[in-house]
Amino acid sequence: MTNTSYDKVCYWTEQREEHVPLRNVKNGQLGYSFGCTQAGETVQVKLTNGELDSWSRDECVESNEEPL
Repeated sequence: MTNTSYDKVCYWTEQREEHVPLRNVKNGQLGYSFGCTQAGETVQVKLTNGELDSWSRDECVESNEEPL
């Protein structure tokens, strides 16, 4: 994810309180953003199975697929 995309996801998540659908490019998992860590450039994600995870900016992209 580029810096611009990361900033957009974090803005929508933290300022507008909207969860952005994301895909992990390394393992294909889908989830919704629920927070960002600017210092570490990570996105906190709620996975489709309900588990929580943290993905680095480099390992995720915005997804057009809606997680189930």
